[in-house]
Amino acid sequence: MYCRLQRGPDGAVLLLSGQWSLARLADIDAELGAVALPSLPIKVDGTRLQALDTGGALALLLRLAAAGTTIAQLDVKPGHGRVIDAVRARMDDDDAPPQRYRRRPLAALGFAAVKLGWKLHCHLEFLGRVMHALAEVVRHPGRLRWKELAAQLQHVCLEAIPVVALVSFLIGMVLAYLFGLQAEKYGASIFVVDAVAIGVSREIGPLMVAVIMAGRSGSAFTAQLGTMRLTEEIDALRTLGLSPMQVLVLPRVLASVLALPLLVFVGDVAALGGAMAISDPLLDVSPLTFIGRVDSQLAFRHVAVGLAKGAIFGAAIALIGCRAGMTVGRDARSIGTSTTSTVVQGIVWVILLDALFAVLLQEAGI
Repeated sequence: MYCRLQRGPDGAVLLLSGQWSLARLADIDAELGAVALPSLPIKVDGTRLQALDTGGALALLLRLAAAGTTIAQLDVKPGHGRVIDAVRARMDDDDAPPQRYRRRPLAALGFAAVKLGWKLHCHLEFLGRVMHALAEVVRHPGRLRWKELAAQLQHVCLEAIPVVALVSFLIGMVLAYLFGLQAEKYGASIFVVDAVAIGVSREIGPLMVAVIMAGRSGSAFTAQLGTMRLTEEIDALRTLGLSPMQVLVLPRVLASVLALPLLVFVGDVAALGGAMAISDPLLDVSPLTFIGRVDSQLAFRHVAVGLAKGAIFGAAIALIGCRAGMTVGRDARSIGTSTTSTVVQGIVWVILLDALFAVLLQEAGI
């Protein structure tokens, strides 16, 4: 027997005896549950206890709390008393509501600035490692994984052509429709061709393709590399004496740099096709007139600027996605968090780079 309730003129006394350990916890809890504990303060006499661990103390305190019973007097050995006090203190900490630390506005601004600076430092450090791996491949071309590069080109470029072409075609139609509604009022419908051609090839096309690729390829890079890190495949590569930067990261970065200009070109052609398709019935601009206007007004520098932006955007998206995958935590939840962060960061950095390009090219007169 582990416990017994004794009633007397001075109140109820709960007598404890035996070994209250984790191995006997089921029997102890069964006996405690069978005792009719009063909802009044009682005395606990544990002088006959031979052993008491945290499991036994927790069972005692939980049963007393469930019955609404408090301990008026506790007679136990000093060591057993310390165990009960420790368990009781832990239970009180768990019951206490968590305290939320709120930073003041200036402190929150400083914390955000430090966090942003650290993230920029990490991105630059990862860029340096990629450039070092690229320099090693330039010195020793045989180290480049050509099959992996071809596989990534297929995934990033060829498999993305349908969605890029479809979205660009629809965007071209929408732009021509919106511009046409306003230009038609002033009899300037032909200038819609100029606006769509220059705007798509220089600004909208690269930006739109980069956003699509940030959500498609950037997230895929993070998920692939994060899963490989979680399953310790990256550690296995290092054990074999192979560089993960050259085997995994560099092919993805090069594939993105090569694929984005091609996808931008496909997007430009599809957008012009969509604008031409709606210009004939809406603006009375025939396909031959549309093509001739594009040929005479669309300068090559606008196309070149768009293609150059595509290469820069591709490098940025690949670097963000690969770095997030290579630094993911050792749990499945962090893969989802890092994948979401990759998409958000990729889109934000693409927009920031596009704004920077707009300012620099305007200053250079290009």
